[in-house]
Amino acid sequence: MKCKINRNAAKVLKEMLNTEEAEGKMIRVVIDYMHGDHAHYKIVYDTPTEHDEIVKTDKGIDILLDKREEFLDGVWLQYFYVPQEDFVITNPSKSPHVHNH
Repeated sequence: MKCKINRNAAKVLKEMLNTEEAEGKMIRVVIDYMHGDHAHYKIVYDTPTEHDEIVKTDKGIDILLDKREEFLDGVWLQYFYVPQEDFVITNPSKSPHVHNH
């Protein structure tokens, strides 16, 4: 499975992983809900299960993805500081839509 993150997202995810809430856990991207031909995603803290793939990114952060969910393969996590600070999670291989997280 594939997952990309931009430099801003890597920085924010590293900060998130250094919190008490994340202790002993990893970053997981999950499908928040689906409609039509695309999904909306969110980030949670979790531990790997037998259904997961641990995807190593080129920014040194590992992301958990459930191998049973085809809409997670190719997901792209970006973090922007403008117009507001927020993650934008898309899957360019599955849908041309762009929705804010």
